[in-house]
Amino acid sequence: MKLIVVTTPTFFVEEDKIITALFEEGLDILHLRKPETPAMYSERLLTLIPEKYHKRIVTHEHFYLKEEFNLMGIHLNARNPKEPHDYSGHISCSCHSEEEVKNKKHFYDYVFMSPVYDSISKEGYNSPYTAEELRLAAKDKIIDNKVMALGGITPDNILEVKDFGFGGAVVLGDLWGKFDACSDQDYLAVIEHFKKLKRMAD
Repeated sequence: MKLIVVTTPTFFVEEDKIITALFEEGLDILHLRKPETPAMYSERLLTLIPEKYHKRIVTHEHFYLKEEFNLMGIHLNARNPKEPHDYSGHISCSCHSEEEVKNKKHFYDYVFMSPVYDSISKEGYNSPYTAEELRLAAKDKIIDNKVMALGGITPDNILEVKDFGFGGAVVLGDLWGKFDACSDQDYLAVIEHFKKLKRMAD
């Protein structure tokens, strides 16, 4: 099962070092998600990440970055619902219901289905699904290897995500919660936590 990490919505000083270390530890795909931030900050971050990892990065904003930095692709969501008219290449998108997953997944390389569990990073953003509903969705082939589970993913439930038949787990709050940009001297806790998630996802 793939392990995908989504960036924090804001930039911070050690971010490029942490992202590079995650790739070195076997991160499959990074989603660069920086809503409502100037493009130059994303450009700067990308120039600090070794070029060999760019083809594993998907951007949620400023889609021209895909060509400029030879990224893996782009991600569509409510803020950016349409790909550029002359775009060709990898596209993923966010879905928030089984119905949406069913209708959209055939058009994209993969889709995010969320929130599978109660969100850690967005307070009050709770999962509408029971374990039974998710099992049924897998049985009905709504959930398959093109569907990535997002929302509340932790070491306590990642094996269940695998068991449900998702093609990947998308991690955000659980991972970045292990690092405080204001007070932490190093980011070992993030890397160790990622390694644990990666072992379980594989």
